[in-house]
Amino acid sequence: MPVLVVNVDHVATLRQARMGTEPDPLTAAHLAELAGARGIIVHLREDRRHIQDRDLDLLAQTVQTKLHLEMAATEEMHAIALRTKPHMVCLVPEKRRELTTEGGLNLIGNEGKLRDYLADIHEAGILSSLFIDADPDQITAAVEIGAKYVEIHTGHFADAASDREEAEELQKILRGVELGLDAGLKVNLGHGLNYVNIFHFAHTSGISEYSIGHSIMARAIFTGISQAVRDMAEIIKTFPQ
Repeated sequence: MPVLVVNVDHVATLRQARMGTEPDPLTAAHLAELAGARGIIVHLREDRRHIQDRDLDLLAQTVQTKLHLEMAATEEMHAIALRTKPHMVCLVPEKRRELTTEGGLNLIGNEGKLRDYLADIHEAGILSSLFIDADPDQITAAVEIGAKYVEIHTGHFADAASDREEAEELQKILRGVELGLDAGLKVNLGHGLNYVNIFHFAHTSGISEYSIGHSIMARAIFTGISQAVRDMAEIIKTFPQ
């Protein structure tokens, strides 16, 4: 069955608002694992606006499930990935002024560069994923690059302003899932998924992981993180393989 992987960036965002020591994203990660998360995600950004290098180092030593590192394809992050050896790296686009990731990585024309970038990472035994929009050409490029996974960006679907727009974006994602699986890729979904819109995928087979952070941490304010993770994990458990 598909599994839930939990992004704890927003815990670090709250901590960094006061530049203090709490809340601790490591504690959040461990509670999420105990509540049913099958992986933990952090995005180490160039500007270090939330997750810090120390967070990543400690998570790499203590996460009991799988640690996914989201990162831009820079030389700095390449070195950090090889040093910390997460279970998987997910290459994402990154802009300094964006509030959150705004769309998928453009792979077209960068296949050779990204294949070379990932070569040492793959050789170190680290899996790779590419965060892309549900576009057939991007999926073809992902295969050429040699990534084992793609994570299809669900943000446009989540932010749709009308039922019609939501339905159109959903169909793009479902078609992208199908194309990715047919191409031999493992397919994850992530960005903007919550306790309501997740049910649009209740009959979608072939998804490996649902990557969710913001909505879980938002619910955790009211229910506690363990219950918030447990609620989402229980939903996903009902979805098909």
